[in-house]
Amino acid sequence: MNAEISRGPVGGHERFELDALEMHGSLASPVIESMNFLNEISQRFPEALSMAAGRPYEGFFDTEDVHRHLRVFEDHLRSVHGGDEARVRRTILQYGRTKGIIHDLIAENLSVDEGIDVDPESIVVTVGCQEAMFLTLRALRRDDKDVLIAPMPCYVGATGAAELADMRVLPVRESAEGIDLDDLVRVVTEARAAGLRPRACYVVADFANPSGVTLGTRTREALIRLAEEHDFLLLEDNPYGLFHAPGSEPLPTLKSLDGDRRRVVYLGSYAKTGLPGARIGFVVADQRVGRAGADGTVLLADELAKIKSMLTVNTSPVAQAVIGGKLVANGCSLRAANVRETELYQGNLRHVLAELARNFPQDAEPRVTWNTPGGGFFVVLTVPFAVDDALLEDSARRHKVLWTPMHHFYGDGKPRHQIRLSFSYLSPAEITLGVERLAAFVREQSAAL
Repeated sequence: MNAEISRGPVGGHERFELDALEMHGSLASPVIESMNFLNEISQRFPEALSMAAGRPYEGFFDTEDVHRHLRVFEDHLRSVHGGDEARVRRTILQYGRTKGIIHDLIAENLSVDEGIDVDPESIVVTVGCQEAMFLTLRALRRDDKDVLIAPMPCYVGATGAAELADMRVLPVRESAEGIDLDDLVRVVTEARAAGLRPRACYVVADFANPSGVTLGTRTREALIRLAEEHDFLLLEDNPYGLFHAPGSEPLPTLKSLDGDRRRVVYLGSYAKTGLPGARIGFVVADQRVGRAGADGTVLLADELAKIKSMLTVNTSPVAQAVIGGKLVANGCSLRAANVRETELYQGNLRHVLAELARNFPQDAEPRVTWNTPGGGFFVVLTVPFAVDDALLEDSARRHKVLWTPMHHFYGDGKPRHQIRLSFSYLSPAEITLGVERLAAFVREQSAAL
């Protein structure tokens, strides 16, 4: 390396141990910096009310649930293994199977809640959905020609995983239908003409982060047809799909619509519906992988497990046991287990929309608009001024409210006239206070234009 080893400035010039130019390029990416920035700013301004964090509500957390779910899972293992106590202890406390120990329960959960019927062996249990995304992209990226397609704005964790996998992301316009299908065809066609290989399209079909948009059934069906016609996979991420309004009919997942064509790799998480601290996610990868000169095929899940074995070895069996116990205790239906959470999030959504209407009347200045998603954790505001991280810090310091600049979901650092508000983590009183503080900030900034 060209870097010189030193413990401080020498001759007025700072010397350093490592040169950033000789480290992985993702470390300088705005996408990679976004997650850390958003986590750190809440710690720097602890007195600011946060409408930035897309976290589940903590009022229902109870550490006793962890112990109870562990006991339930232990009893489940005893029934499965004929009361073999040594095997029960080994399953929970020893290094575990790389693909996971609750894959059968996850398969049952998907069947009960989503109408998705898959072989448990096609499931890899991961350290959160973030690992599931990285494993999938790492496996799909052969060389620089392989690219990921994603509607913009996009969840920063997906574009960040692509950065780590050295996979270029080609943006597609987001529309009122969730994704502009004509633009998708254009991007795929132009990419192939340029010698690139579009391997997959990342999509959140229900209440996307950050936009809150939901794909209609016809759009979902058309997306699957396009994936088949143009030969790419769909990476379906579904963290918010259970939180529909009570009484409304959930739309079918892309995976359940895919049939036997296996165009959809399904990415799942129990952070919102199980317990975020357990850090349990999964990927359903039932595509068949063939090798030249080899007899037969293997599951994509088995290929992902090879990568995982060298990354995290296996997902904590203790953490899996907690989620497994919750699944067993609720007949493998987290839709049923999250009734109170769904009611709370829907109530918070109605409340934040009402507070926005109260603080930003349509016939008054400044002109502020917002979308009205049917569920999820987020609402997006359009304001009269361009928003960057400096304004967020000003809002946190002087108005005591945090939110998320939308440029973080485009990965280019360019200020935009939009901000994302999260309402999942807050009480109604906190939402009222947060929107009032936000309104004061917006009025101040608008007056300065």
